[in-house]
Amino acid sequence: MIPGTGREHPTFIRSFSFAIEGFVTAVKTERNIKVMLVIGAAAIAAGVAIGLDAVSWCIIIICCGLVIHAELINTAFEAAVDLATQELHPLAKRAKDIAAASVYVLSITAAVVGVLVYAHALGWL
Repeated sequence: MIPGTGREHPTFIRSFSFAIEGFVTAVKTERNIKVMLVIGAAAIAAGVAIGLDAVSWCIIIICCGLVIHAELINTAFEAAVDLATQELHPLAKRAKDIAAASVYVLSITAAVVGVLVYAHALGWL
């Protein structure tokens, strides 16, 4: 659906329902989203267990949110590429691989940040 203006444009609340629908669809259909959510939940549980301070919580929550965001964008991008071509085209593969690599890079970065935050909270740094 391409929103129009005026009466054809979805309400603010309706726009949120589209977003929630997209998130639920991604969780139901994409294994990597489920993995990222479990890892995020584990990071939050670890933060509760060791008693992170407010700044550390902000860092952990931002990292978790960015990784989930990147995975959702990657999923949407892959769906758009699949819509554009059903054949195994080298450029489609390249685009999908690069999008997946961006999630990988962010995930590794978030993991390193997490290790530093938790190590600091435990007095190891």
